[in-house]
Amino acid sequence: MGRTGRQVGVIGLGAWQLGADWGEVGEDDALATLTAAVDAGVTFIDTADVYGDGRSERIVGGFVKGRTGLTVATKMGRRVPQEPSAYTLDNFRAWNDRSRENLGVDTVDLVQLHCPPTEVFSDEAVYDALDSMVEERRIAAYGVSVETCDQALTAIARPGVATVQIILNAFRLKPLERVLPAAAEAGVGIIARVPLASGLLSGRYDRDTTFGADDHRTFNRHGESFDVGETFAGVDYETGLEAVERLRPVVPEGVTPPGFALRWIIDQPAVSVVIPGARTPRQAEANAAAAGLAPLDERAHESVTAVYDDLIRPLVHDRW
Repeated sequence: MGRTGRQVGVIGLGAWQLGADWGEVGEDDALATLTAAVDAGVTFIDTADVYGDGRSERIVGGFVKGRTGLTVATKMGRRVPQEPSAYTLDNFRAWNDRSRENLGVDTVDLVQLHCPPTEVFSDEAVYDALDSMVEERRIAAYGVSVETCDQALTAIARPGVATVQIILNAFRLKPLERVLPAAAEAGVGIIARVPLASGLLSGRYDRDTTFGADDHRTFNRHGESFDVGETFAGVDYETGLEAVERLRPVVPEGVTPPGFALRWIIDQPAVSVVIPGARTPRQAEANAAAAGLAPLDERAHESVTAVYDDLIRPLVHDRW
C-alpha cells in the first residue's frame, strides 16, 4: 500500500456507516459487520475521528484489540472550522491524541488529512508537522484524503505522502487520466472511496427509494452539509439510475451489480485498496467476495467509459 510498507487485501472496509450519517447502526451490528468483513479476508479498515464524533474509531478500536494482521487508518481535521490556519503541529497532536485513545493504540497505522482546504496541500509546514508525527511514533505513516484531482497531484509530489484517498468509481473516471499514473510512478498508494456511489451502483435503488432523515443521502443530496461529491459521487440521483440501467447488460452472468462496480475499480492497476462501506455482515461478505471475481473484459470497460461520457461526464468531470 504505497509508501506505508504494508500489504493489504484489495477490498477493505470503510467504517463511516458504523459511526453516523447512514442511519442508525447498533454497536452489536457494527461489531458483527467488522467480524464478517475480516473473516472474509478484509485486512484494511478506514475510519475517521469525525464519524459519529469518534464513535466509529471507538468501535473499530475495540474490535481490533488483540487481533493481528490488520491495518487501521483514520482521518483528522474535519471536527474544526475548515480554515488553513487550523492545520498546525499542536492541533495535529491534539487530534491524534484523541484518535489514539479512541483506537486504543500508541501508534496509528495511517493518518490522513481529511479533505482539508486546498491551500493546506501546498503548505510546507503541514508536511513538516506530519513528518514530526512520524518521528514521534504517534503515526506510522500519513496520507491525504482529497476531493479534487488537483489536490491529489499536489500531495503525490510530496516525498512523505504514503497514500491518497480519492473518490473513484464508474461515475468518477477523471482520476484515471493523471492521478493514478502519477501515484504509480511515485509509489504512492491509492485508496478508492465511495466505490458504489453511495449505493447507486448497487442496482438496488429506484425512483421510489427513500432514505432516512439521518442518512446523508437525504440531508446532503445537494451539498447542504459537506461536499456534494461525497453523496452519490456528485451525480444527480435520476441520472445515476439511468446509468446503472445502461450498464446492466454488461454485468457478467453470476456477478452482482455491486460486484461489477468493485471489480471495475480493482482492475485499475494503480489502486491499492477499495473501501466500500457496509452496515450488515451480509453486505461486508458480498463486498469482500469481489476480490475473487475475474477481471472484467474489454467490452465491460468500454461500456463504463461510454456511459460515463454520455451521461456522467458533463455533470462531474470538471468539478472534481
